[in-house]
Parts: sequence; structure tokens; C-alpha cells
Amino acid sequence: MGNPLDIGKIQNGNEETEASPSPSRRRESREKRREQLIKATIESLAVRGYAATTLADVSDGAKLSRGIVNFHFDSKDNLLLETLQFMSDEYQENWKARYAAAPSDTAHKLTALITADLDRKICTPHTVAAWFALMAEAKSRPAYQKLVWERDTKYRGRLTEYCRKAKDEAGYTFDPENVTAAIYAMQEGLWLRLMLSGRKYKRTDALKIAMEMLGTIFPKHFDADGRPLTKTPMRKPGRKT
Repeated sequence: MGNPLDIGKIQNGNEETEASPSPSRRRESREKRREQLIKATIESLAVRGYAATTLADVSDGAKLSRGIVNFHFDSKDNLLLETLQFMSDEYQENWKARYAAAPSDTAHKLTALITADLDRKICTPHTVAAWFALMAEAKSRPAYQKLVWERDTKYRGRLTEYCRKAKDEAGYTFDPENVTAAIYAMQEGLWLRLMLSGRKYKRTDALKIAMEMLGTIFPKHFDADGRPLTKTPMRKPGRKT
């Protein structure tokens, strides 16, 4: 029979383990709660807008105490900045993943880059509305501008790279940077229309427009419906189209 003292040690050890989670579990719990609060902030921004969103709204939406909100975010400004960072990171992770998974030819890479904005993972009614609520404040908030600029620079740089590749392959006469700017403006316009039109205008409607645009700008890489052509006609020396 074992020593009762040993049994007591085992029991006490178990109690201590249960009462004191490991550092990794505590980090997971903190990260989970931060994400809960950020997602509740996105919902509140979409429903109430920037000015009307309060820390109380966020805590109620996340079903957490107001003390938890103050523990993770000491002010509304900090919470909203972290929310913008979260959305920016999510956006970048999405297009980078789609780009990495696409076949290596120019047409499929362009498809991945241009349609990533309309992926159902990030293009939801609440996400779109929350994004515009934050963007409306960017002009007077340098920290917001910095985040958005960093997000846009990486994406637009990669998009310009593939517009240039398409031009070199097929002999298009456009300016790659101008085409990138036009595509980017279209993407923002589609998001704006999705926000303003509500359920009357669907994500799939916007996606159809984006695909047809590919066929218009890059006719030697895509058919009229925006499907990548299996073989891209290569530019003949000395000839432009």
C-alpha cells in the first residue's frame, strides 16, 4: 500500500495543476478572448458605426465582462486600432494564401490576386461595413493610414508585377501601374456597392464583374467570362497589339 503522504502529494499536485494552467494555455486563453472582443467590435462597427460603438457594446457582444475589455484594451482607440490591424492581417493572409495555392502561370496568379477581395472568408456584410467605418476615420488618424498603406503597398506591388508579366507575354500596350490602379479602384467600388446595396447585390454578382474585367483587360490570357486560357499567345518580336 502506498504512503498516504505520497497520495496527498499527488492529489495536491493535481489540484495545483488544475488551478494553475500552463503558460501556453494561459496565452491561448488570452488570445481567444482578444479575438472574441475584436470580432464583437467588427459586429458593432457594422451595426452601429464608428462613433456609436462603445466598450460596453463590445463586452456585451462578446459576452465577456467589461473588466476583460479594459484588461486587453485600455481604451476605445486602442481597441479600434487593434481591430483594424486584425482585419488588415486577415486580408493579407487571405490573398497570400490564394496566390501561393494558384498554378504558376500568369493568368491563374492574376485570378487569385484579383478575386481574393471577394473571397467569402473576408468579404462578409459585417466585415465590409466595419472596414468602411474605420476607413472613414483614416484621414484624421495617422495610425490608421499607416496600416492601410502597408496593406495596400504589398498587395499592389504583387499585382503590378503580374500585370507587367502579362504585358510582356502578350504585348499589351497598357501601363501596368495604371492597370493596377484601375483594378484596385474597381475592387473598392465593388466593396462599397456591397455595403450600400445590402442583400440586393450579392458577392457573387461582384465576383462575376471582376472575372469579366479580366477578360477585357487581358484578352490573350482570359476568355470573355474571365476563365484563364490554357495557352497564352506569346508576343511576336516587333509586334504590338
